[in-house]
Amino acid sequence: MNLKKDKRKDKEQEEINNDVCLSKEEHQKIIDELAEYKDKYIRLFAEFDNARKRMERERGEFVRYANQELIVEFLNILDDLERSIEAARANHEDYDAFLKGIEMVMAHVYDLLKKNDVKPIEAKGKMFDPNCHEVLMQEEDDKVEEGTVLEEFQKGYMIGDRIVRTNKVKVAKKKE
Repeated sequence: MNLKKDKRKDKEQEEINNDVCLSKEEHQKIIDELAEYKDKYIRLFAEFDNARKRMERERGEFVRYANQELIVEFLNILDDLERSIEAARANHEDYDAFLKGIEMVMAHVYDLLKKNDVKPIEAKGKMFDPNCHEVLMQEEDDKVEEGTVLEEFQKGYMIGDRIVRTNKVKVAKKKE
């Protein structure tokens, strides 16, 4: 039975070979075209791979240096802080001047944050929102509604509409 199948397959292959008869020139032309397409494919693949590697390298550099301007502005603020500390050390008893220097530095920080669309999240007196508040403590209080933020331990901030740091808060709960 298998012998009959093998003979049948051989006969079919022979018929296909007889139907497809190519001259040596036609055969060589097909081989040359195939080699040309293969070469184009290899070159295109290499170009694509190089472009991918270049994009990955450029993305890495972009991420590394994306905040450069922001860092430079913070360095200016750091310079102001260092000058304030030096002035406080030189004038041991001029507390008001030191405080004024620190307030000026804080004003620079707030300007920098505002320029970069960073805003504090209001919390005190607001209802607790798990998206922007993190409860550190609860306190029983009948004067306000349960879930009201009583105290803010650390400010939260947003850049545009995205929360970058939640508020750390104390929240009111009902007396038991």
